[in-house]
Amino acid sequence: MAVYIDAPNWPGHGRLWSHLISDSSFDELNAFADRIGIPRRAFDHDHYDVPADRFDDCLAAGAQQRRSRELVHLLTVAGLRRRKRSRLAR
Repeated sequence: MAVYIDAPNWPGHGRLWSHLISDSSFDELNAFADRIGIPRRAFDHDHYDVPADRFDDCLAAGAQQRRSRELVHLLTVAGLRRRKRSRLAR
């Protein structure tokens, strides 16, 4: 299976961010992140938030670049999509 990343286009905390996902399992995703030193605290429900300065590291390690919409589709098809709970539902 594969690990995918979108371009760092998502602003937050004064930086731009990418999303890193797996199309097969969270175990695969966690192993990939561990291998390249992305901390587990960067995991957000169904993906890792990756700062722009780590984007090239992800590509060099084998992540395939895709558009953000494609990442959502891949997660959904794999049954790994986890939506954030609404703040109203808490």
